[in-house]
Amino acid sequence: MWGLRSRLLYSLAVLLMFAALAPQTVLAQEGRQDLAEKGQYIFAIAGGCACHTVPKGTPHTGGRAFPIPFGTVYATNITSDKETGLGSWSDKEILKAMTTGVRPNGEWILPIMPHEAYSGIAEEDIKALIAYLRTIKPVRKETPRLKTWIPFYRSLLVPLWLKFFGHYSTPPARAPNSGVERGRYLVDHISLCVDCHTPRNLLGAANRSLYLAGAKIGPLGQEVPNITPSKNTGIGEWRREQIAGSLLTGIKPDEEPMEGLMAEVIEGGYKHIKREDALAIADYLKSIPPVVNKIR
Repeated sequence: MWGLRSRLLYSLAVLLMFAALAPQTVLAQEGRQDLAEKGQYIFAIAGGCACHTVPKGTPHTGGRAFPIPFGTVYATNITSDKETGLGSWSDKEILKAMTTGVRPNGEWILPIMPHEAYSGIAEEDIKALIAYLRTIKPVRKETPRLKTWIPFYRSLLVPLWLKFFGHYSTPPARAPNSGVERGRYLVDHISLCVDCHTPRNLLGAANRSLYLAGAKIGPLGQEVPNITPSKNTGIGEWRREQIAGSLLTGIKPDEEPMEGLMAEVIEGGYKHIKREDALAIADYLKSIPPVVNKIR
């Protein structure tokens, strides 16, 4: 049996141990909070991942239908629900899914989920984004299964498609801070302007010769405008301040409101981004070669 003195010394040692660990625990919690807050901003630049929300539905719970060659695919639940969302996935599993298109169970994610573009997100940004995803309130909602009449579409055709048409990137350790290079990084890898505004062929592969030149039939079957600096068919007449203002407000220079998915990504994310980032996007769009591609 311990004597009184031994018990006092033991209690004192325990108290000292907790006192030493407490500041580290607080710092760790503050670090995670800071990382999640940064991730929330990256999420905004990504348009609030609007594709994972059915219009007027519960945010981020998936179920939105997207037409693809030979079928229909549905956006997934990205809340932290453990059964139907990302709650049971590790950070590494989320990272792998986002940047390679492979789920924890080995199943391929169809490339309408832009894992090719996300492969170029800076390491610091994608870590922050994953930290923010962890904070999204869990909501139970099953994702409808892929609809297609082609057998083994996911297991055979997706890796074959990626072999011929996939474009993956090596992520930088740090994201560009400003200027045209910052704008290119956001357009191609986070805001994903390239994903909607570049037309695709019948197999869903992007037509790189018409980079950002718009499409008569976009991801949701709607027209997507040409955003190259073509004066007759694009946004060549728009000033950089007007481009940035449209991204932040959803109102075009002619005072007409943005419509469709663009209006959703502005409301869900772009309107919260810093003006300097909106201007960086504008500067990049003004710097690319104009492409004549009349949509209407």
